[in-house]
Amino acid sequence: MVVIALVAMDLWLKAWATTHLLGQPNRDLIPGVLGLTYLRNTGAAFGMFAGQDWGRWALAIVKVVLMGGLLLFYNRLPFEKRFWFIRIPIILIFAGGIGNLYDRIFLGAVRDMLMFLFVNFPVFNLADIFVTVGCFSAVFMLLFVVKDNSLL
Repeated sequence: MVVIALVAMDLWLKAWATTHLLGQPNRDLIPGVLGLTYLRNTGAAFGMFAGQDWGRWALAIVKVVLMGGLLLFYNRLPFEKRFWFIRIPIILIFAGGIGNLYDRIFLGAVRDMLMFLFVNFPVFNLADIFVTVGCFSAVFMLLFVVKDNSLL
């Protein structure tokens, strides 16, 4: 249920950006910090493989395989309250993966709209935030919190 809500938020923001930001000048959301724009990313992270149709499908296949692995790991976790700390990052990664996979397969490009104004950094979207926060938290949890090696 949480995954559906997160994917819905991501797809809604992407649809909003398409409707309200496409062809418009950049907007400040938080002046000097965060802005809004519209960008179609036909490649992977940081625009790698941009404009290459084979790259779009290769990335989609890799993403499906990785998400399948995540599901297997998630289902392998004991259904005990003490494992919430690793379930949440997996849910974030999975939801972000679905949001960007939807764009890549059905629209041919991922819709990005958020940009940092204080540093030169690629434009990103809510799904990217989910994946990034999920990955960093999962790595942190697995390295510094998990004491049960049988999970790995």
